[in-house]
Amino acid sequence: MPDSDLEDTEALYIGLMSGTSMDGIDAVLVDFAQPSPKLLGHHYRPWPESVQHTLRQLSLPGDNEIEQMGLADIAVANHFAESVDQLLRQTGIPAHRIQAIGSHGQTIRHRPQATSPFTLQIGDPNSLAEKTGITVVGDFRRRDMAAGGEGAPLATGFHAAYLASDSEFRVILNLGGIANITLLPTDATSKVIGFDTGPANTLMDSWINHSQQRSFDAQGDWAASGEEQEEILRCLLAEDYFKRPPPKSTGPELFNLDWLAQRLPTYDSYRPEDIQASLCALSSRTIVQAINRYAPDCDRVICCGGGTMNLTLMDQLQQGLNATVETTARYGIAPDQIEAMAFAWLAKQTLHKQPGNLPSVTGARHAVILGAIYQA
Repeated sequence: MPDSDLEDTEALYIGLMSGTSMDGIDAVLVDFAQPSPKLLGHHYRPWPESVQHTLRQLSLPGDNEIEQMGLADIAVANHFAESVDQLLRQTGIPAHRIQAIGSHGQTIRHRPQATSPFTLQIGDPNSLAEKTGITVVGDFRRRDMAAGGEGAPLATGFHAAYLASDSEFRVILNLGGIANITLLPTDATSKVIGFDTGPANTLMDSWINHSQQRSFDAQGDWAASGEEQEEILRCLLAEDYFKRPPPKSTGPELFNLDWLAQRLPTYDSYRPEDIQASLCALSSRTIVQAINRYAPDCDRVICCGGGTMNLTLMDQLQQGLNATVETTARYGIAPDQIEAMAFAWLAKQTLHKQPGNLPSVTGARHAVILGAIYQA
């Protein structure tokens, strides 16, 4: 689609995001006509338990994977389409006014360190375009990987475009299933650095689901009821990933209950709440270590993602960092909506034939236009 076909006065894009927590879909409608993006609407759709179970199964090697993946690919697309329909109903904006949907898809495998690196997101963009009648931009990560990058994190370009400051050194911290940081120095000519630090919520969510059949630790109360165990932390912090320099990215393919059992074969000898407390401490310590190593002089850490609701985690971050810790809510963006907004922005970048990746973040050889376009 040539640039001349896009009118600056009609710059409405939808972003769809379902992250490594696999809890649900965030759908946002964003107006990019002005210098600062304007959020026009948000809809959250939790995954049905059966779909969530399938997605988590597909994140790890198993039997009959191709059949399950094919069925899940369409199921995810159908839920995406229903999320878009509900969002448009809420806002009263017709589909023909939307330039494009930026769909992250649902990651089920991310293997940037494999002999032949690959990443895989499902949620068939063909079905999504057909059901919504809106052009879809999807499959963002693989072009960056083809250029030698990690394929993640990709929201850093949006962070740099809209949250950087010329008066203070900021770090944007996304607390999803995995934690990632974007370093935004005051000098606009400096390279932006960003990478996955390790787990944020994924291990805590998995452990509370295993122990109490709950999806997440509301406000971090269960973690706060336990006592972190230094013996546990020593075992978990020995993971090689934490020592690797950036660029790097990871996911629940590494940080899962099997990983915990391998690192801590005697976990049955601890109180479950003490393990939860230790997993929360693992997240906060690895985040703090990464920020203190790569941005020791930062002035402000701006947090987003579902982990901002974990008050125990947020308190530990504030205690460990010599910077102001706050959320994106202070800047007019709800913490659970910023990643979906980033993929709306990435769709706009693609339609305008502009790069979406930052090579200094992903390790790609050069900047590239991300994604494939599926016309309405």
